[in-house]
Amino acid sequence: MTPETLRAKIYAGLLGKTAGVRLGAPVEPTAWDHDLIRATYGEITGYVRDYQNFAADDDTNGPYYFVRTLFDELEFTAEAAGRTWLDYIPDGHGMLWWGGFGISTEQTAFENLQNGIVPPRSGSIAQNGLISAEQIGGQIFSDCWGWVNPGDPAEAARMARIMGSVSHDGEALEGAAYVAAANAVAFDTADIQAVHRMARAYVTDGTAYAAVIDAVAAFHASEPDDWRACFAMLEADFGYDKWTGVCHVIPNAGVVVLALLYGRGDMPRTIEIATMCGWDTDCNAGNAGSIAGIAQGVQRSWDKYRGPINDILIASGVTGAANIVDLPSFARDLTVLALRDRPFDIPAYWVSAVALRGVDFDFTLPGATHGLRAAGSHRLRTLPGLTDGALTVQVDRWAGTNGSKPGDTGRVFWKPFYREADFDDNRYRPMLSPIVAAGQTATFTLRGGAAIEGPRTVQFVPYVRHAMTGKVTELGTWTDLPEDWQEVSFTLPESDEAIDEIGLMLRQMDPTRVLMRFEIKRLRIEGPGQTRIVPALEAPEWGAVSRFSFNRGTWTVQDTITGSAQTDADLWTGHPYATDQTVSATLESRSGDSHLVTARVRTACRFYAAGIEGGRAVILCEDHGTQILAEAPLPDDIAEKTTLSLTAKGDKLSLTIDGVAILEAIDNRHPRGMAGLRLGGPGRMSCSAFSIEEH
Repeated sequence: MTPETLRAKIYAGLLGKTAGVRLGAPVEPTAWDHDLIRATYGEITGYVRDYQNFAADDDTNGPYYFVRTLFDELEFTAEAAGRTWLDYIPDGHGMLWWGGFGISTEQTAFENLQNGIVPPRSGSIAQNGLISAEQIGGQIFSDCWGWVNPGDPAEAARMARIMGSVSHDGEALEGAAYVAAANAVAFDTADIQAVHRMARAYVTDGTAYAAVIDAVAAFHASEPDDWRACFAMLEADFGYDKWTGVCHVIPNAGVVVLALLYGRGDMPRTIEIATMCGWDTDCNAGNAGSIAGIAQGVQRSWDKYRGPINDILIASGVTGAANIVDLPSFARDLTVLALRDRPFDIPAYWVSAVALRGVDFDFTLPGATHGLRAAGSHRLRTLPGLTDGALTVQVDRWAGTNGSKPGDTGRVFWKPFYREADFDDNRYRPMLSPIVAAGQTATFTLRGGAAIEGPRTVQFVPYVRHAMTGKVTELGTWTDLPEDWQEVSFTLPESDEAIDEIGLMLRQMDPTRVLMRFEIKRLRIEGPGQTRIVPALEAPEWGAVSRFSFNRGTWTVQDTITGSAQTDADLWTGHPYATDQTVSATLESRSGDSHLVTARVRTACRFYAAGIEGGRAVILCEDHGTQILAEAPLPDDIAEKTTLSLTAKGDKLSLTIDGVAILEAIDNRHPRGMAGLRLGGPGRMSCSAFSIEEH
């Protein structure tokens, strides 16, 4: 495959996974089962719940973050996989199901890792018991190893078993291998029965996993048109009464294979059948949707499932800005990983875009929206896929001002940030930070076509909207839509608020109605930014403070941001790919002896910190352990309320306290990352001002 066709296949798998999870999530157990789903919804042929935006889910969190091991680690080992868990999973919230130690398999493994129990012991039967180790998690998170090993099921299965061993063992690792191999095989054939047969080769003969998927395949061969009869067999012979725990892998493995075979390679029908079966509906529909999606490739018949997704996936790891996932961009990044052994095949700008401090949306994938949307008029809409390589926007019979009658207006925009109120579900509590910052340059590449009917007098102006007040700032002058491709660039303005819309405001000038279309070929936002946070303008959200992600401790906000911890605690914002930066915070210590600012926060366990600890000024490097890079006595006149500034430029780190240079150090382990506040031990502090200046 060319890089472009490979990216399209990966994108199809991402859409199938996301659609399956979104379809199945509203009818998960314990209340729902096969019979209640059938009695309530009959034959499912579309989403059973409308979400204003679909928030994070563990089924998509896992593949999105666990594949980061390939970016972050030199070798793909069980120990490296375990570090990825500690790097990206917030302690006790988001990301996973936190059902209790010994109840939630993933929580049990996470706490084992924290206690120094390394993989594969952390997920083993010997450590956690047979029932816990064989629950479904090893299967549901393993799609990604197929995505990055297209056509190589052996390598996909190997990686899936390694990552699965962090939290699972036994039959669960068979599930990890099957799902990963099936995703990898699907790149080479659209024959879903062939996909199953080839993936079956990576399941160990004689296991219960082999028995259940073989039973489903045999039943399908004898009765290929009655999936409900097949499910009745599955429930009778392999049901939850025989395979106990919260959510055992064996019954659900049967559903995945059932949905694939009876879905006949059609992604929408596959996720519908998986959902109607019941049991772990979002997990099973997500796994089956990814496999069928890759095999089939994106089709127009997917639109009813694809449209509401709008290319946006919300995750809930520790990196707030990275939790707003653009599916086409993620597909591009996965393609870079998939071609890691063939770097000469990878477009150069794809490689640089993996670590881009900003966004680059190119609309080359058919029907891609990159999350752009139209609002403000029911007669303004996006038409994705109408033009190759561009997003089409239709202005449907707009009229301008006529006497006292106001003219038609609307806007087309992208959201670089979401508030908690933007979601109506919160099971896996995402934590979101803005992707963009003041001072960055935004560029739309657009053109307006000829009017289909009426005068071509639609004007536009770039704008941003501010997240807390809703204030709209126009950036430039109103201009007619250009007849040919034109780059429209503008600088994101300084503000004490986050920006939650970047787009184009539109208006029709002539009283006569116009029907026309215009196209957007590219949106780029790039360059260093500046973040200024006034705590009084922020709000308590997602269990902490708006604009921030957090790990441990209690973080509240009124006139100041206040943090308290019984161990250590972190609060972060900014972008995970920001490089040189100065992080400043005005802090007042309330108790404890560690009050720090952080810079280049790559993950929860990899960053720089500087400030006051143990009665001394310090610069620290965290890298799955703490190293003191520099320390010195505090100035004699140090006050309880001080302004700490940590600057990272190249490999040079420097700390100032109240504007006075105190310490310098040299280190190159962390080239980029977020910024924030840290309590390095038990204590309490407040912050009255916080800023990040990117250089």
